[in-house]
Amino acid sequence: MARVPSAAVAATGLVGGYGVARWTKKRQLGGAVLAVAGAAAAQQWRQRAGGKAAGALTAAYVAAFAGSHPLAKKVGAWPAVFAVSGAVALASWAVADRNA
Repeated sequence: MARVPSAAVAATGLVGGYGVARWTKKRQLGGAVLAVAGAAAAQQWRQRAGGKAAGALTAAYVAAFAGSHPLAKKVGAWPAVFAVSGAVALASWAVADRNA
């Protein structure tokens, strides 16, 4: 079975969480998508790069979610979500997926 890159899981969690919250108008549902994808990515990070890297990438994932809110006030919601998702995906790829 092909392995899904952790970068894709993390980016999907951020984009998907926002999309679900926006389209369903249920923030809790979007938060659930964000949390499930974040937990799955964290598990992959731990397996592929170790606990310290997983902790740092999890912190980046949470910071990206939080940082997207003030960024959205400057550039718009979707551009902010795509920007932070790309940043987390790049970090995830560099730390956990590049040599996998």
